[in-house]
This record gives sequence, C-alpha cells and structure tokens, in this order.
Amino acid sequence: MSAVEVRVVRLDHATDLPLPSYRSEGAAGLDLLAAVPGGEAQEIAPGASGLVGTGIVLDIPEGYEGQVRPRSGLALDLGLTVLNAPGTIDWDYRGEVKVLLVNHGERPVRIERGMRIAQLVIAPVVRAALIEVSREELRATERSDGGFGSTGRGA
Repeated sequence: MSAVEVRVVRLDHATDLPLPSYRSEGAAGLDLLAAVPGGEAQEIAPGASGLVGTGIVLDIPEGYEGQVRPRSGLALDLGLTVLNAPGTIDWDYRGEVKVLLVNHGERPVRIERGMRIAQLVIAPVVRAALIEVSREELRATERSDGGFGSTGRGA
C-alpha cells in the first residue's frame, strides 16, 4: 500500500491527544479524535447535531482531499454518524478539522475527550472538465433517464 505525506499541526487544545492513526493493517481511514476540553464532555441530544473539533490542522498535498466518514460502530451502537458524510477537506484548507455529528439514536450521546468520532480517508482528486453538448449528443444507455429506484429496489 502506498502512502502520501500529510503534514499535521496539533493545536494547543490537543497537545495531550495522539495524532489520528490507522487501527489495523487494512484500515483505509485514520481515526479522528474529539478534542473537547478535558472534563467537559459535549452532549448531542437525540435528533440534534454538534460540531466537534479534532485539534488538528492538515496540510494535504495538492491533488488530494480528506474525506471525513462515519465510524460504523458509533452508528450501530449509538446512532451517531457524520451528518454531511463524507465531509470534504480540500487540500487548500488550513483550519481546524471539525466533524459535524448527528444523533439518530434515542438517547443523548456524550462526546468525551479523545473519543474516536470519525474516520479520515486521504484520497486523490480528479477534476472534471465540463463540455456542454445538446441532449442528442449524449451517449445512449439502457437506463436512459431512469432515476430513483429505476434499477430495482432491495436485494
């Protein structure tokens, strides 16, 4: 597996937290940690959302992006997920990485300092060059303009 170098700044409110890391040999995402103030958990009520800082700033290389994705265990166990999944961190953004979480569960969720709240995947970006054409110039497909559910529902 190849690696791309991503420079990271640990902000003052996260100096005691470890940097994001891969939890297994085959993991695609680095676990992002909550940098809420010590002893002051951030609570997200059922149906509510909350913005949680990670205490890091990334210097992603040009031509790449950071994708902030949910952690499946949090979604399964607590109903907590990333609201705008996947969230995008553009290569030229130099602010604190924050995660927008939503609680779809039935109970409040306490976000504790150092809690693994999301995953960060670094991925290459391919930009599109849009070329305007007439409808007749589009390539024909079997699906054509069939939209939601047009390829079947369920298994």
